[in-house]
Amino acid sequence: MNAVRRGLGNSLVQAFLVVVGLIWLTPLAGLFLSSLRSAEDTAKGGWWTVFTSPGQLSFDNYTALLGNSGITQAFWNTVLISVPTTALVVVVAALAGYAFAWLDFPGREPLFLLVVALLVVPVQIGLLPVAKLFGRLGLFGTIPGVVLFHVAYGLPFAVFLLRNYFAEMPKEMLEAARMDGGSEWCIFTRLVLPVGRPAIASLAIFQFLWVWNDMLVALLFADSSSQPLTVELQSQIRQFGSNIDVLAPGAFVSLIVPVAVFFAFQRHFVQGVMAGSVK
Repeated sequence: MNAVRRGLGNSLVQAFLVVVGLIWLTPLAGLFLSSLRSAEDTAKGGWWTVFTSPGQLSFDNYTALLGNSGITQAFWNTVLISVPTTALVVVVAALAGYAFAWLDFPGREPLFLLVVALLVVPVQIGLLPVAKLFGRLGLFGTIPGVVLFHVAYGLPFAVFLLRNYFAEMPKEMLEAARMDGGSEWCIFTRLVLPVGRPAIASLAIFQFLWVWNDMLVALLFADSSSQPLTVELQSQIRQFGSNIDVLAPGAFVSLIVPVAVFFAFQRHFVQGVMAGSVK
């Protein structure tokens, strides 16, 4: 009887999760179907009409999208901003997190408290001062300028997260590696990084999603030649208003990339969440 109840309970939970998943995927499916319809079909009815009139579907919008130089350039700008930012934040945060967790150096605790204090500083406070600084350095309106701003504001949380994760590793494991003659660099690369891979993967996913979907920082720090996809789509709306045949496929491309990244690394993400929940 208990087995039947457990089986029924698991079935109900699975059914509920399926329903939640379908609800979550509905806007994505709607956007994709809208991106395959012409502007005339979109003006006549909603995207669900494709189920009764499948002849509306066509990849002409994506062909036109590839011919839109502003959209394609903005896509590659987004890649050039998101990928280096994520890589720099993860590498620097991993090195700093290991140092704060296991290396004894003067001022370690005050420096870490300073890093924690930076977590409460809103992004909006630094926009104007950093914009003036970048203007003097010649970085304003450039992709490196946008990358540096994202790296600076992403590091405090990243260092805090990885330091706390690395600090939970067994001390005996690191001491055994040192007794075997392992250098700090060897311990970091061959022991700490593999063990901390779930947390690092989780950090990389969050950082990539945040930078990829950002518009506030890019709207201020990027010019017309370096603006990412979010800003370009917003400008397309302002310029043309009803060009859904360009905006829908552009928005879908902007959405599907972070979704693909999340599903590609979801196993590591789940491992990081589960590891953090039991420590």
